[in-house]
Amino acid sequence: MSNPSPAKMTALCLRSYGEPADVLRLEEVAVPQPGKGRIRVRVHACALNPADWALCRGFFPAPPPRGIGLDVSGTVDAVGESVTKVGVGDLVFGAPDFMGYATAGAAEYAIMAVFVPVPHGLDLAKAAALPMAVETAVRSIDLLGLTSGQTIFVNGGGTMTGFAAVQIALLRGARVITAAGETFAGRLRDLGAKVTPYGDGMVKRVRDIAGGAPDFALHTAQVTGVLPDLVKIVDGDPRRVMSFADFDQEGLGVRTTGREKGVVLRYDALGHYAQLAAEGRFIIPVARTFGLQDWREAAEISMSKRAHGKLLLLPNRAAAAT
Repeated sequence: MSNPSPAKMTALCLRSYGEPADVLRLEEVAVPQPGKGRIRVRVHACALNPADWALCRGFFPAPPPRGIGLDVSGTVDAVGESVTKVGVGDLVFGAPDFMGYATAGAAEYAIMAVFVPVPHGLDLAKAAALPMAVETAVRSIDLLGLTSGQTIFVNGGGTMTGFAAVQIALLRGARVITAAGETFAGRLRDLGAKVTPYGDGMVKRVRDIAGGAPDFALHTAQVTGVLPDLVKIVDGDPRRVMSFADFDQEGLGVRTTGREKGVVLRYDALGHYAQLAAEGRFIIPVARTFGLQDWREAAEISMSKRAHGKLLLLPNRAAAAT
């Protein structure tokens, strides 16, 4: 079942791997058709993430053509075989099938592999900011085994996954210490986290705040070379450190979110945190929105690491201020 839709759409595509600015192009391509277990949405918003630039550079083992945009919200436009939980016209958010199709979320229409109803009261732009940050934070915290009453140090509370992890840990009754810059320091304190700056002396500052060694450390900042300090913070036990931002190049024994054996993606948590977001109890900040035609500006800001929140593409309308 589907609504009438154009045969062609505008999408951000790559046909070879390389630097994003060199390989990405806006193209007119065929509107994709949803296969079994998939739906198609008319995209309202698509969030940009560091993973998009990794995809451009060939990090994922699949040949082009490919699209980018791994966080999406929109209106269901067509449903594939065996889909029963949503119908045409429903508002959903989630993750596109970027491996099975030549386009992804940065397009007027997207095929969704993971789709969750948008709860009443949650803005579609704010919904699009949730999937990757929530899934990665929940997965990391669960792999560490954090429980109520324990203490976790989040290195990178101003990253969007770090911001999610701080909130999730606090909601679970944990004590949270986080390193962050001034952009989000005040908001993190308001949430209930203890905040310390980055830089020299961080090991001592964190341990002084904790009154000893925190139970766990989670590395979310897009910087390298800090894993040895995180191991020191947790009394020298690398298995109590989880990183998804910096693979353990030094062979310290630090755990990595995306490389744990038997890891299961935690998209099952999206509905819960979307409901909390609708109630005003959870948020991933949105910094700016852009029209699809302004993707180069959005990409430049994202890759400069000065976004200060999620950057969203709005493929079906012009750029707007948030």
